[in-house]
Amino acid sequence: MDPVRCITVWCPDWPVVAAAQEAGCAKDTPVAVIVKGRVYACNAPARADGVRRDLRVREAQARCPELAVLPYDPAVDARAFEPIVAAVEAIAPGVEVIRPGMCAVRARGPARYFGGEEEFAERLRAHLVEQANAHTVIGIADGPFAAEQAARQAERHKNHVHVFPPGESAEHLAGLNINLLDRPDLVDLLRRLGIRTLGAFAELPAGRVLERFGIDGALAHRLAAGHDDRPFASRRPPPELATSVEFEPPLDRVDQVAFAIKSAAERLVDALADRDLVCTCLRVDVTTERGADAAQVKSRQWRHPRWFSANDVVDRVRWQLQGLWGSTQEEDSEEATFGVLRVQLFPEDAAPTGAYQDGLWGDQAPDERVHRALTRVQSMLGHEAVLTAILSGGRSPADRVTFVPWGDEPTPARVPDQPWPGQLPDPPPSTVLTAPTPVEVLGADQQRVELTDRGLLTADPARFDQREISHWAGPWLVEERWWDAAAARRYARFQVVCADGAGYALLYERGRWWLEASYD
Repeated sequence: MDPVRCITVWCPDWPVVAAAQEAGCAKDTPVAVIVKGRVYACNAPARADGVRRDLRVREAQARCPELAVLPYDPAVDARAFEPIVAAVEAIAPGVEVIRPGMCAVRARGPARYFGGEEEFAERLRAHLVEQANAHTVIGIADGPFAAEQAARQAERHKNHVHVFPPGESAEHLAGLNINLLDRPDLVDLLRRLGIRTLGAFAELPAGRVLERFGIDGALAHRLAAGHDDRPFASRRPPPELATSVEFEPPLDRVDQVAFAIKSAAERLVDALADRDLVCTCLRVDVTTERGADAAQVKSRQWRHPRWFSANDVVDRVRWQLQGLWGSTQEEDSEEATFGVLRVQLFPEDAAPTGAYQDGLWGDQAPDERVHRALTRVQSMLGHEAVLTAILSGGRSPADRVTFVPWGDEPTPARVPDQPWPGQLPDPPPSTVLTAPTPVEVLGADQQRVELTDRGLLTADPARFDQREISHWAGPWLVEERWWDAAAARRYARFQVVCADGAGYALLYERGRWWLEASYD
């Protein structure tokens, strides 16, 4: 079977792009994505300062003090790539997702329609810039493997598109490094045998390669020789589940919009049920018209502790409209100061129905009445008006709490199960002060207790602010950003128990003592 002509779309440094986008980093910020304490990927500004893959985090930060260090999350990687795949599917159906950041399509159909392979590649790249604002390079060759190497050649030579002509992929692959096969064990063995390039590997007899290296080695041998005849695993585009209702003339009453949207909400819930899915996160886009002004789209995302029924969807639309129109009353008949042209419903998160069935002993989800009351407050005061606290990672007691808007995914700002040197041991304090309070810690001789540069106390703590200390533990030393003189911090934390049984967390920094938190 002859290899299929393939067009591969590659977004360079994609793990960094996705993580930086999720974290809200500026484009010129040096960023590195970390896996197990080592650099997994980094962007161009980081590489300009000497950051490289597989460096330890501390060495990378020493080379680039401004480096933003982000954890690698495959879910973020895949989720951020979905809009780009959808944009490719819009003009070239039958996309094969090789991995997040890289996808491929057959060249034959689109090339005929757009007048040639390179013409289609340029059209596709312009479409991705317009629809997804994505930096991409495109490679065209015989088979996905050769097309991927063509895309890498395009990035290396600062081109938008690079083409291996039909039947010439083997010649273009011959001089490339054997590491591109992405088979560490096989590559290590080949290197010990003196084989350094794909061309040298391709020159070996196919039968001897199969005999010596097995099926996987034979497949790698065909890739190196430009004979990538693997079946093209194009994905089926996801069904379009979003629904919308348009109003002509525009409606200006809450009850009218709520009544009109009910059938659309039922269609949405039924369409999900037909696929054995439920919606747990819904986005509502309301297009409004205010007098002679241009139409405006007001968008809000709603999350449900279980899943949305049709009535739940109608309620969220009603609450969103009341929030937009400034209504704080219960009457749905209040008239608006502007009309509604369109309401669109988008199921942002859908999950299998079985994941949200009631347990054997009853439902474990939050009380629905509580959820409705808090969501109603959000609709009137804003999404950030109702917050819940979840355990987060960090060294200080304040850092270990992340406040998340009610209904949002309970994602901590910092991963709690990572090592945090200098963190106070469990249990965490029950009360954390908004701002630390200065205190004086004295020894038995009524002299002020200090902490030496070696992390030793000048005396055992006996009292602080008229409280007698019966037991104490510490110090837990922390030295942060030692490479940056302006931002460097060196401090220590202590736990103390007073004679009355009350416990406290104390901080010592730059010759001063502070009260940070208390234990009940």
